[in-house]
Amino acid sequence: MSSEYLVEVKDLKQYFPIKTGFFKTTPLKAVDGVSFDIKPGETLGLVGESGCGKTTVGRSILRLYEPTGGSVKYMGEEITASNMQEHRKHMQMVFQDPYSSLNPRMTVEDIIGEPLDVHKLYSSKQERREKILGLMELVGLNAEHATRYAHEFSGGQRQRIGIARALAVDPKFIVCDEAVSALDVSIQAQVINMFEDLQEKLGVAYLFIAHDLLVVKHISNRIAVMYLGRVVEIGEADEVYNNPQHPYTQSLLSAVPIPDPIIAKKSQRIVLTGDVPSPMNMPSGCAFRTRCRFATEQCAQECPSLTERKNGSQVACFHQ
Repeated sequence: MSSEYLVEVKDLKQYFPIKTGFFKTTPLKAVDGVSFDIKPGETLGLVGESGCGKTTVGRSILRLYEPTGGSVKYMGEEITASNMQEHRKHMQMVFQDPYSSLNPRMTVEDIIGEPLDVHKLYSSKQERREKILGLMELVGLNAEHATRYAHEFSGGQRQRIGIARALAVDPKFIVCDEAVSALDVSIQAQVINMFEDLQEKLGVAYLFIAHDLLVVKHISNRIAVMYLGRVVEIGEADEVYNNPQHPYTQSLLSAVPIPDPIIAKKSQRIVLTGDVPSPMNMPSGCAFRTRCRFATEQCAQECPSLTERKNGSQVACFHQ
């Protein structure tokens, strides 16, 4: 089946049962009705505070967590537990921590070659080694690194190994889960540039999960902003960054450092009041209303859905 979208996520839900008594469990709503789509070769940035559900969205799309509800389609075909092995070659993940996501007992050659082994993507040991060396060259590693172990590399090099492993099966879609957050700023720039080069060469699409809005703006075509398991704003990267509509997005962007001291002095910081509600005890209506300066009685009674605004963005707010 074909589709203009590579990945389509509709009303995705991911609830985790938390034991709150001897015989009682309460659902923790980590993801509660998230919808978006990604075109071939596109990058969708997914941003929000820690704990808002960004990583859970990525893991649920790839069936590392079995979703509680909703739909995930790849090229128009519904992804289920039964056909995930078939789609696994097309959908991969680069994990946040390059220190824990690599097996310390395996050489770089075996780490990168493991997906080739699982999917039987070579006909001889020579072909396997040639593919691995080609992937290493693609991500800026030398052939002599193949026999070394993960602990012998810096954080940036380890992340390159993880990226090479993800690329081994020639995927069309990669979830980048905070893929640069554990790296030094100078190394972040190198890895982000590499992601962009790989996208240009291979046509791969990314779901780029991060909390650094400057990084997301640089690499993304569109940006989705999450708050407590829901997407509150989604639109073109420049529009979301330069003309944010949702009060939460406005607050996030007001905290981004401005290098020009004159402009920084004139900018106004929007400080949110109150604490983030517990996802096990969500407020009625709009989850953001307890911290929003525009909240009204309507916000307590109804949960706003994403609606399109004049700038083309979709925003979940009654008053913006």
